[in-house]
Amino acid sequence: MTFVRVCALGELDEDAPKRVELDGTPVALVRTEGEVFAINDICSHANVSLSEGEVEDCAIECWLHGSRFDLRTGKPSGLPATRPVPVYPVQIQGDDVLVSVTQES
Repeated sequence: MTFVRVCALGELDEDAPKRVELDGTPVALVRTEGEVFAINDICSHANVSLSEGEVEDCAIECWLHGSRFDLRTGKPSGLPATRPVPVYPVQIQGDDVLVSVTQES
């Protein structure tokens, strides 16, 4: 697994998603409840950016139709979405936020 620095921890506001792109993969970074999560930025239901949605209770809500996705697992917790979105490992090193979107072979 290869981790890439995406931003400084101080650049992430609590409960305010930040969109980044890693190796062509759109990722929503979310700092909430004392942790940082990385989830694919595209809703599995409507192909819109999740980083434009609201964060609450360790979930992100799609702004278009209201589907909610668990930031830890990517699983939807509300319709209309029925398919999960990928989540990615995050490491914090000092003030650096690192994310891996690569999969081990």
